Formats: sequence, structure tokens, C-alpha cells
Amino acid sequence: MTAVSRALLLCVPLILFAGAGALYTPFGSQLEDEADVALSSLPKLPSWAATPLPDFSTIRDTTERKAAFFSFLYPRIVLANSRILIERQYLESLRSNTKLSDTELKWLAEHAARLRIDEANGSKAQFALLEKRIGVIPPSLILAQAANESAWGTSRFATQGNNLFGQWCFSKGCGLVPLSRVPGASHEVAKFASPYGSIRAYITNLNRHPTYQRVRDVRQKARRNGNPLSGVAMASGLLGYSERGEDYVKEIRAMIRYNNLEFYDKQFQALIADRSPEHLLKLATASNAEALLPGSSDVNAPEH
Repeated sequence: MTAVSRALLLCVPLILFAGAGALYTPFGSQLEDEADVALSSLPKLPSWAATPLPDFSTIRDTTERKAAFFSFLYPRIVLANSRILIERQYLESLRSNTKLSDTELKWLAEHAARLRIDEANGSKAQFALLEKRIGVIPPSLILAQAANESAWGTSRFATQGNNLFGQWCFSKGCGLVPLSRVPGASHEVAKFASPYGSIRAYITNLNRHPTYQRVRDVRQKARRNGNPLSGVAMASGLLGYSERGEDYVKEIRAMIRYNNLEFYDKQFQALIADRSPEHLLKLATASNAEALLPGSSDVNAPEH
């Protein structure tokens, strides 16, 4: 598939949304830049994951800017989600072990700490919570919130800190000080080494913070019923992401619908229909981002 035809394919789902997404700071959630847990269940990240955010402000045409924004973020979403699926498979493999090794117990303990699970290590309760919290987020929801929170990748926090979701941090110098921060407040907007780091941290936030319990509940129900994950449905758990509450949820859902972002959910579901370890490994180590775009079958293309 040529670059031109791939770009045209990415434009298919776009329907212009009146008014670019404004920047809303998450309400009451702290998020640090967390790398993938460096354990045997995850391969090394491909080098393109470290690519910084492009300058989307140079693209004047709205449709082209949206297509470029989605085509840049979608492969990074696939990368993050595929690595989470590898983690889930490893977790499921441990369930069948009658006795866990020290290495396996260490893996459980580190993931429980990362996801803020306070249950006995190796217990059924810990496994149940890990199973619920180690999970993917639909691309449509990630794309809509990224567009909304970063003003389509042009906000100060996005361009200077690779922060696409307005995640906060609370140690001095950990990020960028909001120009509108009220006197006495100490939070900053976190800086990330790459947009991929921001996406991974955002997913971790939804997977562990008590504010987003409903996001996880909706996902768990869909799993049990054998239904594909829906960004529109899971958006109902974002009431606490912004002080705007229900209006914020409505806006995120509107962005998903108006931009036909469910197209990317369907593409992702088709991509992971094969859950074999070999296929997930290919996705998690794709040597170039273009290989993960909709319409591409070249996951193992050589890196340029």
C-alpha cells in the first residue's frame, strides 16, 4: 500500500467536528511517566516509540491535520495495547501454576504495586484484580481524549511535554507549570519522553485510579458477554476526568461519533483477532509505525 493510498484510507472515517477539542485538566489524578515493566513477559520497545510529537500546527487543512494526528497516534495505541495483551496472557498462564516461582511472584508483586492492588501476593483476590486492571483501552476513546485534551496535538503541554491527556504530577520540576494554576497549588502538567509514554501512562491511569472504576466495570462486562470494547460505552466512566462531568462525557462521545473513531476500534479488533503469542509479539515489536496502520499487512517490514 502506498503512502498516498494509506493517507486516503485514514481520511475515510473523518467527519469534521465543529470546534477543536479544548484543554481540560484531569481532576484529582496524579500520573507519572511509567515505562513498561522491564520483565521477561515484554520484549524491548521498538525505536520508533521514542519519536517526539510532530508539529501539527503547520498543517492548515483541518481534515489533513486530523488524518495526520490519528495516523501518528493509532500505531502507538496498537503498540501499547498489544503489550498489555501480552501481559494478560502471561497473567493467565500463571493461574494454572500449582506453585509460583520467585520470578513469577516478583512479576505479580510489581504489577500489583504499579496498579495499586493491596492483596496478598499470589492470592485469588490479587489475580482477580490484576485480571480486571491489566486491560486495553479502545482506540476511539484514546484518540478522542487525546484530540480534546491536546487541542489536536497543538497545546503547550503537548508540544513542550509530549503530554496528550493533561496528566498531572506533583513533585517540583516534574513537568510544566500551568499558566492558570491557582495560588497555593503545587501540581504541574507532566512531561513525557515521547507521546507513546503519555499514551501508556494514560492507559495505566484508567486501569488503576479509583475515579475510573466504571471504565473498568464497563470493560469487564463487555468481556464477560463476549462483546467488542466500545469507546462510547466506556466514556461513561470519565465523569471524574474533568470538572465538567457529564458535559465532558458528552463531548468525548460526540468526538468519537462525529469523527467516526469507531472505525479504529474495528480495525484494532480485526488486528488482534489472532491472539497467538507469535502474532502479539509481532505487533509489540513492529519495526516501523506504518506497519500498524489500518490497511497495512506489513508488520515485519524492515525499519527505516
